[in-house]
Amino acid sequence: MDWQSHYKVLSAYNWRVLLVLSTLSYFLTTASFTTGVILGGLVVIANFNFMQHSISRAFSSETTTGKTKVFIIAKFYLRLLALGVILYCLLRWEWAGPVGLAVGLSTVFFSIVIFAVQRAWRMKIGRGT
Repeated sequence: MDWQSHYKVLSAYNWRVLLVLSTLSYFLTTASFTTGVILGGLVVIANFNFMQHSISRAFSSETTTGKTKVFIIAKFYLRLLALGVILYCLLRWEWAGPVGLAVGLSTVFFSIVIFAVQRAWRMKIGRGT
């Protein structure tokens, strides 16, 4: 499995899904909902990119020491805490609608589902990768 090529495809899907969701939201819903979709999408895409970097370092071919593993775990929890604080601020000061934010936060999920369906379809029709 070539993770780097899959990661590039997933990253492209993330931005495309966010563009589609925000465009549909712009024309079909309120400004607060659209803002939630956009901000939620940006937050989850940034989180996905940071997580990918951390996981790649954790499972790299370099020998990881106990301190390195602890540092990686600490970064994971700090990123999770930062994500919680960002979401709290967005909702607390009503910068984004909660439902729109939830839709935006689903951007990476939608991208992964699209990627998986596409890969399964290619395998079914015999084109492989």
